Amino acid sequence: MGEISEPRTHDVARIIDHTLLKPDATRAQIEQLCAEARRYRFRSVCVNPTWVALCADLLAETPDVLVCTVVGFPLGATTPEVKAFEAERAIADGAKEVDMVMNVGALKSGDHDLVERDIRAVVDVAHERGARCKVILETGLLTPDEIVTASQIAKRAGADFVKTSTGFGPGGATVADIALMRQAVGPEMGVKASGGVRTYEDVQALVAAGATRIGASAGVRIVEQALGQKVGAVPDSGY
Repeated sequence: MGEISEPRTHDVARIIDHTLLKPDATRAQIEQLCAEARRYRFRSVCVNPTWVALCADLLAETPDVLVCTVVGFPLGATTPEVKAFEAERAIADGAKEVDMVMNVGALKSGDHDLVERDIRAVVDVAHERGARCKVILETGLLTPDEIVTASQIAKRAGADFVKTSTGFGPGGATVADIALMRQAVGPEMGVKASGGVRTYEDVQALVAAGATRIGASAGVRIVEQALGQKVGAVPDSGY
């Protein structure tokens, strides 16, 4: 399912996707992200596709730190074929995990076949190439019933994780939504909380509700809080 059952301080970094998805992120900032990931041994760095090859090169000597990227981001409104190609290219560049945005409009239209086909297109590409696929539901746009339905469709399509948010939508991860997603997919599937996760207390609450992965731009702060170290301001990386 996921990596740990509760966020003990020495495990916290290993469930965090250290994230920088701002459109104006610079090469220097991406290099810093990777340096922090190497230092703290985060589970992955999560970056836009244009930075995947650079991150794969920078992290080549630390294979336990993965490269994660996003597909159909942030709206999810491209076609299944385009998302599949985007995933294929990102994996070729070195991505080991792909976080795709679900077709939210199709779900809200009741077109569950399209939603499943959209997800499965990326899942198949990822699994054929040894990568994982997480499905971003954008929970801030969904009703509780729609969150359950979307989670079940993602599971049926073979996804490895369901994930709350892009960080660019109307809301982020909540304990209630994580609990609902966990209930919908059962114990064997990953659940990623992302969007607005800023503190170690946030992580503890979300993991207790069922999250097995955390997407955050405040990863360094979170780990240092877990270790009882003095921390500074929370970075704002749009996640």
